[in-house]
Amino acid sequence: MMLRSRLRDFWDTVSRRPWERGSRPRLPAAAHPLVGLAAEAIRTFLSHQRVIEPPDFLFDEMPEARMPAGAFVCLKCEGRLRGCIGTTEPVHPTVALEVIHNAIGAAVRDPRFPQLQIVELEGLDICVDVLGPSEPVPDLTALDHQRYGIIVRSGERRGVLLPDIEGINSVAEQLAAARDKAALSPEEPVEILRFEVTRYR
Repeated sequence: MMLRSRLRDFWDTVSRRPWERGSRPRLPAAAHPLVGLAAEAIRTFLSHQRVIEPPDFLFDEMPEARMPAGAFVCLKCEGRLRGCIGTTEPVHPTVALEVIHNAIGAAVRDPRFPQLQIVELEGLDICVDVLGPSEPVPDLTALDHQRYGIIVRSGERRGVLLPDIEGINSVAEQLAAARDKAALSPEEPVEILRFEVTRYR
């Protein structure tokens, strides 16, 4: 709780134009620090086209934020998906930087949606998934659509689906959706990997 409070105070004291103070994602008091980091990354990029750096005390008080890990940042407005971008393997040296860059990507680079606008920030819901390592699946009985995300791949094509996704009610539906993302037919042989996530809101 102390870290969350310090992050809120830190962002509140960062110099910004007075009329921008209302143009921020509305976060619940219990929002995880990585969610707050994603929110500020989006706000700063939309307002100033600048990529923030994580504050030093985040690493001091949350050492796991210094570790490398893949991460997904998903955005919703009024309950509808507004953007979701992520990495299954780390691209940046720390998960904090991974979250910052993927949050910006979800806001402005998801090809399924137009770029997020500043006026949408107040109603934005943010979810951060930090991914564990992926592992091959020996058979389909090792899958659980609520516990595990999956990667299906064949050659250069691959599809990724996070666990516990609204509208996905079975392993079969999860596999079908991942194949569809990769443009793979139901009959095409694929390699399947699974991974777990730690989800923050």
